[in-house]
Amino acid sequence: QVQLVESGGGLVQAGGSLRLSCAASGRTFSSYAMGWFRQAPGKEREFVAAIDKNGGMTTYADSVKGRFTISRDNAKNAVYLQILSLKPEDTAVYHCAVSSFLLPTSVRNFGSWGQGTQVTVSS
Repeated sequence: QVQLVESGGGLVQAGGSLRLSCAASGRTFSSYAMGWFRQAPGKEREFVAAIDKNGGMTTYADSVKGRFTISRDNAKNAVYLQILSLKPEDTAVYHCAVSSFLLPTSVRNFGSWGQGTQVTVSS
């Protein structure tokens, strides 16, 4: 089973940038697609981005296209989320997760959730 630990969150001003990291344990990391989700207070967890197991395919939520970039380094068992031009509405806890599907976007197709990293964007 893969265990995930997110990091890189923080308090930033609108327009700023962050790079989130997700470190995975286990030797099977490269067998899984990876995804990032976020959950704001009082809201459901929502899909942000996903990347296939080889890193050759990515998909994004419409709300983050052009500002967020997902990438992975299988040699380091890590997946990243580069966030540019942060907006107050990006404030949330960001979670990474694994999936056995090719390039899923539904929360129900992911598992082994990390505890998340808080991103807070001030206006």
